[in-house]
Amino acid sequence: MQNQNVLLLDSDSNTRAALYRLLESKTFHVIAVSSISELSSMREQLSNIDVVLGKQRLQDGKINQALRILRGYNEDLQSYVLLESGDPAELLALKRLGVTDCFEAPFNLPQLIDTIFSAAQLPEGEENLRVQDLNIYEKFAFDDIIGRSPEMTSVLQLIERVADSDSTILIMGESGTGKELIAKAIHFNSTRNQKTLVPVNCGAIPGELLESELFGHIKGAFTGAINNRMGRFQMADDGTLFLDEIGDMPLTLQVKLLRVLQDSMVEPVGSHKVEKVNVRLIAATNVDLEKQVEEGKFREDLFYRLNVIPIRIPALRERKSDIPILIQHFITKFNQEKNRSIQGVSPEAMEQLMKYEWPGNIRELENLMERLSVILGEGIIQLSDLPQKYLNQNTKTLQAAGQSDDLIGDEGVDFNSVVDDFENRLILQALNKTGWNRNRAAKLLRLNRTTLVEKIKKKGLSEQSADAR
Repeated sequence: MQNQNVLLLDSDSNTRAALYRLLESKTFHVIAVSSISELSSMREQLSNIDVVLGKQRLQDGKINQALRILRGYNEDLQSYVLLESGDPAELLALKRLGVTDCFEAPFNLPQLIDTIFSAAQLPEGEENLRVQDLNIYEKFAFDDIIGRSPEMTSVLQLIERVADSDSTILIMGESGTGKELIAKAIHFNSTRNQKTLVPVNCGAIPGELLESELFGHIKGAFTGAINNRMGRFQMADDGTLFLDEIGDMPLTLQVKLLRVLQDSMVEPVGSHKVEKVNVRLIAATNVDLEKQVEEGKFREDLFYRLNVIPIRIPALRERKSDIPILIQHFITKFNQEKNRSIQGVSPEAMEQLMKYEWPGNIRELENLMERLSVILGEGIIQLSDLPQKYLNQNTKTLQAAGQSDDLIGDEGVDFNSVVDDFENRLILQALNKTGWNRNRAAKLLRLNRTTLVEKIKKKGLSEQSADAR
């Protein structure tokens, strides 16, 4: 077994070189990479990997992302992680991914390599004891909730503490903040994870049908009820029921929901018999329920029944330090899903994305990254690639500002961003006028062809990026 193939993942060149030498001394065949993007570019080799050793954090993501890629090629993969922090949520995510062992800093490199070598000598099937049903845990482990900001760290720590309880949870946050993802993480990390998570969007179902949807009905209960039907509460028995947008639930139905929560009994529409249910309830809302209570639009007694454990998800504008991490996460995701090779975002474009207020929150950011990944396909996302709505008024190009003699507003301008964006537009305009003939475009711009080609390459400009404008 000592001739196994080991994938070494480490962004630090010094540590990577030291580990490489130690692994080779044990007769392992070693493949060393420094990033997830580099890993993604060598997929044809991944099916031969037997062992992976990597740092917890890489330059473009976390080891968890790499492990999910590798598990798709080898379910029996042995995995070892060099921990740089003991964050409980990250440790739990690693556990869910079935990591064989973790090593805490400061690292004794020869000793940890000896540990890996010894494990490699064990008979097949005895090298580790991983959690079963990894597909569920990999999809909804805590590491899928991206964020290192203090705001998100406190949310993750709270989720970890409450996941195993049966207490009712109320998740509050604007649309697009990831409330359903939080609910799934709670369920799949709870003692009910082998049972069903049943979602219901209370705002998407007409009020007159919602009661039947939740509690079921018997044949003949109303016109169209041609058969008995099980409700969502019965479907979620021994599992979790997720009521999204609960603020949209009609007052008449709120009374019946309160009774179910108090008695754990449901009465199907048209029936006089009650059925016992054992359901853990998670509710979510994007409205201020306390204000709804004051206005008489939501029952006070139901609010307090739901608000046992409140979890507030911050809007993206409140956790802007997470934007670069989220962007890299989505770039990696869409590179894999859509066979693209976007390398990152330019500093100028990142600056504008950090200034934007993100009314659509993470969902809006994800949609933007998907659009840019599909349109551009490769290279660096430049300021000129961003749709106009994401540009600060000061950087909507000199071309737009040129309509007036006053180019500088009261708040001033970002000189480098304006000049860079104007330069991009000039180059793209020259290329479009000449059908992307670089010789003719260089003449129009009175540049050397070599200079123009270097600028196009550096800026990541392409015909697709021109079309996107």
